[in-house]
Amino acid sequence: MESSHVTALQAKHEGLDRSLREEMNRPAPDMAKIQLLKKQKLKVKEELSLH
Repeated sequence: MESSHVTALQAKHEGLDRSLREEMNRPAPDMAKIQLLKKQKLKVKEELSLH
């Protein structure tokens, strides 16, 4: 069960990373959205480090 949680967190982290790259590559990136994605990504990374 623990490994499925870690796998889900890793998938979420990758999805956030992909969304962040897409937003940053737009002609006019939304800085508020970028900040939100970075915060979410950091939360997931911190949770992963606990496992």
